[in-house]
Amino acid sequence: MKKQLTFYIIRHGRTEWNERGLLQGSGDSPLTEEGILGAQKTGAALQNIPFVAAYSSCLQRTIDTARYIIGARPVPLFQHKGLNEQYFGRWEGQDTAKLRELTEYQQMLTDPAHYEAKISGGETYQQLAERAMKALHDIIQIHDSGNILIVSHGHTIRLLLSLLNGATWQNHRKEGRSVSLLNTSINVVRYSDEAGFCVEKTNEVDHLEQ
Repeated sequence: MKKQLTFYIIRHGRTEWNERGLLQGSGDSPLTEEGILGAQKTGAALQNIPFVAAYSSCLQRTIDTARYIIGARPVPLFQHKGLNEQYFGRWEGQDTAKLRELTEYQQMLTDPAHYEAKISGGETYQQLAERAMKALHDIIQIHDSGNILIVSHGHTIRLLLSLLNGATWQNHRKEGRSVSLLNTSINVVRYSDEAGFCVEKTNEVDHLEQ
């Protein structure tokens, strides 16, 4: 059977650490009231999309966001560690304003090809790219057709979308290659065996203004 899938890829709702300017990564903090409301508005915007399944990372902020989006609908929700946020090592939980003073941190933001995570002890973009793409292909292996909800994280989604748009992990942060993903923004990707991936929407937030 030929594959025909549409992915609705959502960044998790705003969290307490987002509010405090702390780097999260594999660390976790609860959704704020704004984050919960954003997830609920996303759920309302997608209420007429018949999802066959939903996937989140293994981190609670994406699990909670996915549950708010699904609401009372009988959509099965699964976790895949490949959808987790980039691991930032010893930087996690630290103030991003102070981290921006570090050369390696600036390298992470602007020069993925040369970010080796030696000081942070975290994860490189190559490692992130490999596991995020594997997660997507794992999901494709399971489903033949229908709409799939995916709730993940800022760095992970940004890299994934840019790879699907023809960028590489090395150049995906160059101007015009990708954008920073807003909390509970909607991104739509279609996949078929014949055409491969097609990114149709990126960073859609009109529903949050309702």
